[in-house]
Amino acid sequence: MPLPKAELHLHIEGTLEPELAFELAARNGVELPYADTEALRKAYLFDDLQSFLNLYYSLMTVLRTEDDFASLADAYLARAAAQGVRHAEIFFDPQAHTARGIPIGTVVEGLWRSLATSEERHGVSTRLIMCFLRDEPAESALLTLEAARPYLDRITGIGLDSAEVGHPPAKFREVYEAAAALGLRRVAHAGEEGPPAYITEALDVLGVERIDHGLRALEDPDLVARLVRDRVPLTLCPLSNVRLRAVDELSRHPLPAMMDAGLLCTVNSDDPAYFGGYVEDNFLAVREALGLSADRLRELARNSFEAAFLDDDEPRRAAYLAEVDAYDFPKP
Repeated sequence: MPLPKAELHLHIEGTLEPELAFELAARNGVELPYADTEALRKAYLFDDLQSFLNLYYSLMTVLRTEDDFASLADAYLARAAAQGVRHAEIFFDPQAHTARGIPIGTVVEGLWRSLATSEERHGVSTRLIMCFLRDEPAESALLTLEAARPYLDRITGIGLDSAEVGHPPAKFREVYEAAAALGLRRVAHAGEEGPPAYITEALDVLGVERIDHGLRALEDPDLVARLVRDRVPLTLCPLSNVRLRAVDELSRHPLPAMMDAGLLCTVNSDDPAYFGGYVEDNFLAVREALGLSADRLRELARNSFEAAFLDDDEPRRAAYLAEVDAYDFPKP
């Protein structure tokens, strides 16, 4: 059994494996521009974030019904459970679907059909985080938040994703203030391709509680000191960073230096169908490429539960942490 862990940076649309994409395409009469699953898998090679996003959004056309979104979440949760995930905080991108004429209710109801029974079926507790596309107008984010009001009992928080460069966090000040007033938790992608200043802006202007990625934080020593002092979690995604060329090779990933600096780092899979591995695959990859010890891996797992939005269920958090502490790593 893998090390128990929480996954805090996971885009459900990014779990769309080629086999499921073709299954849903057939179900919905969508013709994909690929001969077969192998041809599609070969397309999962990217030069940068934008080249990934182009394919990512085009493949979403196969997602049409509540059944489709439930199937997508079911497939992820089964894989996650097998990889030691005990708690998952799942991102979804409503604008990418409403822009195609899919009502936000179809997305939320479909995902919730799966998430509502996840603990019973997979032993995985869940939270749902609604992300806004930062390369869309801020007004669209506000309209999306308004459309989501009937479903806020199922949505724990909001996030900010998609193309980072040229879209600073401050653009979304108003929608984050509105979400805070509604009691929603707040996270945002920052410092993946964008500068460290975007991390600072996400903290100061958006009031975020976690930074998704935060890869470039080490470039600003004052920012590092602040993140350490305030125990702001970073949801790092190592295999994603390599696939999108944010890091040349995994052996040069700054994760060890970030942990040495005292940052509260977690390891996650981001868009695992596209980036070569789910969360345990990321753990195994950084262990091998970076020579992380069992103590370091345990620290990352503990951090994931400490950083999770489980404030409403501290006994659950404590139980998960106890599982991590009791875990016996397999002998080499």
